[in-house]
Amino acid sequence: MATDILLKEALPEITEAIVANYTECRHITHLGHKPLPSKESVTDIVDELFDVLYPGFMRRQNLHIGNVEYHVGDLIDRLHDKLTQQIMRAMRHEHCGQPEIDFEPLAQEKTVEFLRRLPAVRCLLEDDVESAFLGDPAAKSHHEIIFCYPGLEAITVYRLAHELLLLGVPLIPRMMTELAHSRTGIDMHPGARIGPGFFIDHGTGVVIGETCDIGKNVKLYQGVTLGAVSFPRDASGNIIRGMKRHPTLEDDVVVYANATILGGDTVVGHNAVIGSNVWLTQSVDPHTVVLLEKPQLRIKGDSRAAGWAYQI
Repeated sequence: MATDILLKEALPEITEAIVANYTECRHITHLGHKPLPSKESVTDIVDELFDVLYPGFMRRQNLHIGNVEYHVGDLIDRLHDKLTQQIMRAMRHEHCGQPEIDFEPLAQEKTVEFLRRLPAVRCLLEDDVESAFLGDPAAKSHHEIIFCYPGLEAITVYRLAHELLLLGVPLIPRMMTELAHSRTGIDMHPGARIGPGFFIDHGTGVVIGETCDIGKNVKLYQGVTLGAVSFPRDASGNIIRGMKRHPTLEDDVVVYANATILGGDTVVGHNAVIGSNVWLTQSVDPHTVVLLEKPQLRIKGDSRAAGWAYQI
């Protein structure tokens, strides 16, 4: 590689300018503090939790009833240590500036309680897989759903992250769901409350906001947004946080592709169907079907004569 030595003489000046900028842009600088949670460690934790939740499907196979207890025991022991450390870091950062507190025992308590909840999470996921199998004629088996469906991956991470959020763990739940977002294209906030039998078909582009309430046996298709109409602000113009901003979907609702449902006061009644591309900001009664009027199509004859030439 050809290197111009004279040009490299500018590097110390560049370094000095960058370091000086660290004191100017404080919100994106973390210096002189204790370590934050590690993205790499959280990714590893998620992968090991998948091994626990779906034994024999993920990284370790050839499991049977004679060796699975040893395998899971080893995973749980590792998860205990890793989660305790990452939760401790997150809690310490959350309470930065307060009197020194020993967060390790608090983090361990939350870790152990979280691990106790894994059997209940598996029961929810059993319902989610069954709902996907019953709701998608393309699914050949329950195992295909576990191996192949990005919706189930996103839902699994959400259910784990939601339990951590309920335990008061900061940062890590959102790190987990954003990991799933990057892997699947499905954006689920861990604060949403979602019942059993939840199915996201195809999934790409689905967005589920923080204060959504979703009942049991709800089905969403790709591109669905469950979002906020606007963000309420206080007298100073600051966003008011913690309010119900996102819609409620009752039991057995189906929402088709690219529909947008907005607002904390919007309630979609049970057994309602929301059609594709609908923009909905008002409540609808149970057993309602909401559709756009049929669009007018312009169909030309010979595409070559009309100048429509496509190369495939």
